[in-house]
Amino acid sequence: MTGVARASGLTCGSFCPPLRLARIRPPSVGGADFCRMEGDQVEKMMLTKDGRKTAVDKECDGGEYKSVESKVYMDYNATTPMAPEVIQTVTKAMHEAWGNPSSSYTAGRKAKEIINEARESLARMVVGRPQDIIFTSGGTEANNLVIHTALRHFRESQVLGQDGPGEDHKRAAGTTPHFITSNVEHDSVRLPLEHLVKEHMAEATFVPVSKITGQVEVDDVIAAICPTTCLVSIMLANNETGVIMCEEFETPVTWDSVLSFQPISELSQRIQILNQNRIASGLPRILMHTDAAQMIGKGRVDGQDLGVDYLTIVGHKFYAPRIGALYVRGPGVTTPLHPMLFGGGQEWNFRPGTENTPMIAGLGKAAELVNKNCEEYEAHMREVRDYLEERLEASFGKQRLHLNSQFPGTKRLCNTCNFSVWGPGLQGRMVLSHCKTLLASVGAACHSEKDDQPSSILLSCGIPYEVAQNALRLSVGRDTTREDVDVIVEDLKQSVAHLEQNRVT
Repeated sequence: MTGVARASGLTCGSFCPPLRLARIRPPSVGGADFCRMEGDQVEKMMLTKDGRKTAVDKECDGGEYKSVESKVYMDYNATTPMAPEVIQTVTKAMHEAWGNPSSSYTAGRKAKEIINEARESLARMVVGRPQDIIFTSGGTEANNLVIHTALRHFRESQVLGQDGPGEDHKRAAGTTPHFITSNVEHDSVRLPLEHLVKEHMAEATFVPVSKITGQVEVDDVIAAICPTTCLVSIMLANNETGVIMCEEFETPVTWDSVLSFQPISELSQRIQILNQNRIASGLPRILMHTDAAQMIGKGRVDGQDLGVDYLTIVGHKFYAPRIGALYVRGPGVTTPLHPMLFGGGQEWNFRPGTENTPMIAGLGKAAELVNKNCEEYEAHMREVRDYLEERLEASFGKQRLHLNSQFPGTKRLCNTCNFSVWGPGLQGRMVLSHCKTLLASVGAACHSEKDDQPSSILLSCGIPYEVAQNALRLSVGRDTTREDVDVIVEDLKQSVAHLEQNRVT
C-alpha cells in the first residue's frame, strides 16, 4: 500500500553506437544484393530468402575490398525492422492508394478500403471490433490521449453529478482527479502524470512493484483508490525486465491458479465491481488502461479477457512502421474518448487529420502477420532466449551472472533477457562500448543519453545497486538464431576480459 507519491526520474539508458548516415539503393528486380554508399565508403548488403537485409560490410580501399565485422542486433524491445511483407504493403499503398481517404473518387475509395482492412486486422489481433480501433501517430500519443480523456471525463462527471447523492460525492466534488499507475511505467505515462501533478491539475499514486515478483500487486492498487480516482494505468509487460502483468504462461497452470498470474484481468474485474458502487454513490467511474506495446507480437493479447477500457498498440515493436493505435472499448458510447486535436473529423472525430494511408496499411499487414504466426514467433524467440541464457551461464558462471528478469512465479516476455555480469568496472555501458559485434542496450532506448546511474526500473524491482549498474538488456527477434547468440556471447566474453585486464594492469 502506498500514499500519493511522485515517481523519481528514470535513469536507465541504452548504448547506441554511432551509425553512418547512408543512402540505400534498392536492389534491382530479382537481385540478391545491393550496396549502401556514403562518400568512399561502400557497405554491401544481401537480401536473404526471407527478405532480411544482412550486412556483408566492405570498405573501399584503392579498389580492393576488405572485410569489416558485421553486427548482430539484439535490441528488439527498442524497435524492430519492418517485416518484408510490411515494406511491400507500404510501398504498394504509396503507389496505388495516394488519394485522400475522405474523397469519393476511385483513389480516395481505394485508400479508405485499405484503412478499413487494416482496422479489421488490428481488431482481430486484440480481439476487439473494428470500430474500437483509433489510429494514432504512435504509443506516446495513444497514452497521452487516454490520460487527457480521463481528466476530461472526471471534470464532466463532476458537472453532471454535482447534485448527486452520497457523502462520497460531496468529498469528491471540487477536488482534483486522481490517477493510479505503477513505478515502472513508460515515460509516456509517467511524465504526463508528473506534469499534471506539478501544475496542480491532478494527484497521482505510483504504486511500487513487488520486489519478489516484479509485478504490481492488485491489492496495492485497490488500496490506493480514493473517491477522486479516475484512471488506473498498468502496462501489460515491462520493456526492461520483460515481466508480464497479465495471463501469459510459460508452463502449464491449473484454472484455479490463473488469477494469481494475471493482475491486469483481476484488477479490471475488481474495478468493475467498485464502479457499480461508485456510480450509485454519484462518484466518477474509474477507467482502466494498459500499455500493450511490448506484449503484442510476443504473446496473446485479448482486450476482452483483460477487461480494459483502453489498450495501447505500438507498431514499431512488432515489425510495423512507426505508427500506433488505441483500442477503446466502445469509443464515445461504452467508454469515453475526448480528442486532443480538432480538425477534419477523421477517426470519428476522436483523432482528426488526414490519414497516413501507407503507414496504416503497414500496421495492418504487421497485425495480420501476428494473427497468423504469433505462436510460431513466440516459440522461436523463447527457444533462442533460453539458449542465450544457457550460453551466458556457461560462459560467465552462475556465481557471476545475475539474471535480472527472472522472478519466482512470474512470467516474462519470450524474447527478453536482462542480466548483469558481476564485477567492478563492468558497468553495462562499458561492456557494450567494448563489444565489436553486439548491438544492444542497458535499458529503455528513450533514455540513451542519460547518465550512468543504474536503471530505476531494476532498482524498483529490488535488484541491488551494484548489480543493476552492470545490467544489459538483450532482446531477441523473429530472425535471431543460435549462431547469432554464439557470436555475441563470445563478443561479450572478450569485452569483459578486456575490461578486467585493463583494470588489473
